[in-house]
This record gives sequence, structure tokens and C-alpha cells, in this order.
Amino acid sequence: MGFALDQIVPWGRSYCEYMAMFGLTEADQQLRILGCGDGPAAFNAEFTRRTGTIVSIDPIYAFDTNQIQNRIAETYETVMTQMRKNHADYVWTSISSIEELGYVRMSAMSSFLSDYEVGKTQGRYIAGELPLLPFEDSTFDLALSSHLLFLYSVQLQLGFHLQALTEMLRVAHEVRIFPLLTLDGKRSSYLEAVIQSFNNQGFVTEVRRVPYEFQRDGNEMLLIRHV
Repeated sequence: MGFALDQIVPWGRSYCEYMAMFGLTEADQQLRILGCGDGPAAFNAEFTRRTGTIVSIDPIYAFDTNQIQNRIAETYETVMTQMRKNHADYVWTSISSIEELGYVRMSAMSSFLSDYEVGKTQGRYIAGELPLLPFEDSTFDLALSSHLLFLYSVQLQLGFHLQALTEMLRVAHEVRIFPLLTLDGKRSSYLEAVIQSFNNQGFVTEVRRVPYEFQRDGNEMLLIRHV
């Protein structure tokens, strides 16, 4: 895969954040879900505990628990320093302070680490990455990706976005992407081109507001589904 652990900064989000970011309902929890680029998030662990069906794919899953845990420890304070520096770029309501943010993130990553080895054995954590997925057509009902597509529009070009979304739609009936902003807090310039491309291919697309906003103005997701 050519992927090195020192290239990434692990930063896991909680189950509740996933539910809000993607506007997930009780009905959605009955679906077969794929998480693309989940990293050390707690969603898989908690969703499985609630008897849901989920697989997460991320290049970080090529490493063992100790390696990931050490990388979290190496990078945590760097991330927190950046959060303090850019405090005004975030909405401090559901998470009220830098200190609470640290607690929420570390708690989520702890849940992931506790579940990780069992989850790998069960095939719930698979090492891999977009834009290619190691699954058969229509394996999942819903594919999710948070804080990757659109957020990294500078690093990942439009062609990558189109290829990644096409692949997600190959393996799932519906795709949801959050947020629609880039790292600098602006709406991705790729969004309209992506919507037009998939509309032209006969998919249904929708920009939907969600009950979550931490990055300021980051309160919408893109939904694409087969007709």
C-alpha cells in the first residue's frame, strides 16, 4: 500500500458524532454499513455493540494496536495545540471547550483501541483505502465517509473524488459524505461538479442539513443514491 503510519494524525470521532454528522436514524441502524476512512473512530465498536452490521476500511488498519496507540500519543498534543490556535473556527456548543474536546476524542479512540483486535478478527476493520474497495458489487446498503472527501480538496483532486464516489456507489446503494467544507472552512469547489456528474449518470443527489456543527458552517452532508 506504500502507506506509513507517520504520515497520518489519528483523530477519532464518537458514535454520537457519527449519528449526527450523517443524520442517521433508527431505521438506518438496520442497514449494512461501510465506513470509508474511519481511522480510530468509535463508531464501529459502538454500532457493533448495538448489534449493527458494519465494516470499516482505512490504511491505518495495517498496523497493530500498540502502533496506533503510540501514534495517537505522539500526535495528540500537536492536534490540541492547533485546536487552541484555531479556536474561533469551531462552534463550541455540543462540545463546550478544548478540554471537553480532548476528552471526547480520547474516549472515542480508547473505545476503538479496545475493540480493534477483536474487530480485525471478525473482519470489521480492513486495511485499504479509496479509490479502490475490496468488496463485491452491492455488498452494503450505505457507505459513509467523514472528514476525507471535500475536506482535503487541495490534496485530493476532482478526479479522485469522482473515482472514489463511483467506487462507493458500486459497493453500496447509498453514499453520504460529511462535511462539504475544505480545511480552511470554505465549501469545496468540487461539490457542484460532483453533483452534476452523478445527476448526469442518473443518480439521485441531495445536499442535506444535519444536526451537527463543529467546524463552523460545517452542517451539511452530500447524499448520493441509486434510483
